[in-house]
Amino acid sequence: MASVEPTKSYVRYRVIFACMLMAILLYLDRFCISFAEVFIKDELGLTDHQIGILLGSFFVSYALCQVPSGWFSDRFGARKMLTLYILMWSLFTAMTGFATGFIMLLIFRLGFGLSQAGAYPTSANIVSKWMPLTERGFASSMVTVGGRIGGALAPVLTAFLIILFVPMSESSDLKSGDIMNPHNLAETFLERVNEKQEFETKIYEQLTPGDRAYLKVAVDDPDMKTGTAEEEEFIAKLNSILQKESLYHPQEYAGLKLNQQAEQLLNVNPGEMSLEQSSRLNRLLFEARYYSDVRKVQGKGWRKMMMTYGVVGILIAAMFWWVIRDYPRAHPSCSKQELELIEDGRLEEDKDHSKQIGGIPFKAITANKSLWLLSLSQFCTNVGWLFLVTWLPRYLDEAYQVPLEERGKMITIALAVGWFGTLSGGKVTDWLMKRISLRWSRVLPIAISRFTAMAAYLVCLLEISPWTAVVMFSIVAFSTDFGSPAMWAFNQDIAGKHVGSVLGWGNMWGNLGAAVAPSLMIAVIGEEHHWNMAFVTCAIAFLIAGVASLWVDPAQTLVVETDEDEEIKET
Repeated sequence: MASVEPTKSYVRYRVIFACMLMAILLYLDRFCISFAEVFIKDELGLTDHQIGILLGSFFVSYALCQVPSGWFSDRFGARKMLTLYILMWSLFTAMTGFATGFIMLLIFRLGFGLSQAGAYPTSANIVSKWMPLTERGFASSMVTVGGRIGGALAPVLTAFLIILFVPMSESSDLKSGDIMNPHNLAETFLERVNEKQEFETKIYEQLTPGDRAYLKVAVDDPDMKTGTAEEEEFIAKLNSILQKESLYHPQEYAGLKLNQQAEQLLNVNPGEMSLEQSSRLNRLLFEARYYSDVRKVQGKGWRKMMMTYGVVGILIAAMFWWVIRDYPRAHPSCSKQELELIEDGRLEEDKDHSKQIGGIPFKAITANKSLWLLSLSQFCTNVGWLFLVTWLPRYLDEAYQVPLEERGKMITIALAVGWFGTLSGGKVTDWLMKRISLRWSRVLPIAISRFTAMAAYLVCLLEISPWTAVVMFSIVAFSTDFGSPAMWAFNQDIAGKHVGSVLGWGNMWGNLGAAVAPSLMIAVIGEEHHWNMAFVTCAIAFLIAGVASLWVDPAQTLVVETDEDEEIKET
């Protein structure tokens, strides 16, 4: 096998960069809804159970379509199919911004999962054809790290876009239905009036007798509905107060965390504050004091955020079509020297991509014991890892009351650490292959990283600060991603011409784990949200994932019987 030497062209790196950019978009679009779900839930009146179904529904269609979509790429070409996949999921992302209820959201999420299913199997197909054997680990890590970059950017970029699309010039007035729980709000409000807290007292003194009567009725009626004439009168009076009064009293916010926009407005000299700024500040203060009972004014931007991601996806699809070819021999810019380097060490049949493959090799896949073990490892890994991108925003909110912007930064930091795990995992995999053996270059990175993630979740059971928790979640992200390049390399090692189908098989099981995870978390944490139960569940999942990976052997290659083999058997 030849060493990697400088060549007259480096087309393979442009190809891998295009796959990496695709993966960034993949995860941006996939997880932006996890950060926006609190606003979607409020606006559309969804329950926690419905949110769990929505988060899990994506992974159901995503998982079940992995093998077919990977086979489509093996059969019809990666360039054509992945461009189509990007366009489809971008369309479903944009349409999510037009959803008016649970059923529409569910349909769009299922379609979104179906569209994204072929992304990684097709990328693995591209890596297997475009990269020398000694660079597969690194190339796989670059594509994987693209996904992690997208996942890490999703919270902070989504928060930025949501706020951007609700400018200060947009009305901060409460509207009918914005008080989501009149009973809780009224009960707490009147208690604070009796305690003579200045914020509530100042508002109460300006309420009409009818408004005060509405509050008392709401206290006596836990099931009071929104949209009544009495509620509209109360909201109209409340808006007039929030527009003109200075309601901030530092001593009453000592135990509350305000979001970044509220903190910025508090630094403006009251005499220099515009009517829009004053109204926005009071609305944000009101939301902070009645966090679970009042719809967030900044949450209005989630629809335009979804549409923006969809438009960007169309541009990425066009770029992908321009850069990619199905294999090196088909690319006009790939030099003969680079082609020889890429094909060095391959079997002759693996160099010829002119023949179309047959059907999905289900028989060979299901007969491979190592592939089953790795599939179990991937299933449990996603059960443990998905907490970071689905329930972590809610955990930081409920357990520590972390404001929106800071919450976004915390999650971004935790997921960004995964980038280093992916890159170092690819390098370590390639290094171990040259110095130990093919098998242990795949097994060690997977197994050790899973046991490390397990330990980090167990530390979260202790009473720790929010930033210490972020450190532990960062270790989980790093460890999970450290083993990903070895998993990709294993699938490429055993698959031959069926990389898309084989990687799709493993991804299918991994994402079935992801599909189960949201509902599983809801079940284990219960209605009172016992987060420690979630951490124990995630730790057990990583333990199983690590143990299963210890018996994986990439020497057990896929044995696919061709039509010629069947004819020989018959004779």
